[in-house]
Amino acid sequence: MPEPDQRLFFLLQRAAHQLRTASDRRLLATAGITTAQLGALFAIRDEPGITQQALARTLGLRESAVTGLVGRLTAAGLVARRAHPREHRAVVLELTGDGAAALDAAQPEVDRFNAEARALLGEDGFTRTAAAMRALASWESPGP
Repeated sequence: MPEPDQRLFFLLQRAAHQLRTASDRRLLATAGITTAQLGALFAIRDEPGITQQALARTLGLRESAVTGLVGRLTAAGLVARRAHPREHRAVVLELTGDGAAALDAAQPEVDRFNAEARALLGEDGFTRTAAAMRALASWESPGP
């Protein structure tokens, strides 16, 4: 069997898929949104007036992916686009009342997930895992 460090990339991919699949199912059932939409709604709530470009950076996604995501959120009435006050080609994003309600509906599921992860990993493991994920999320590999 390969050493654990040789399988880290595979394990991270597998864990991300498992978590996203389970989270999407649970969030759709309780709040009518996906995990990706939840992340965008949190970011827009935390920074009202964020641009799509800044949202893409916050979420670590390409702008083209965020354009589709924001389009779906807007069509669902969860986010509103407004003209940027200084840049005529840019728009700013704001949470609507329905978007805030979706976040409120999702919060118990987020709390449940965190409680389940704490039970699985233990408090120290949960804290260390969160720190490791933050480090990996901001890491830029030098690549070839």
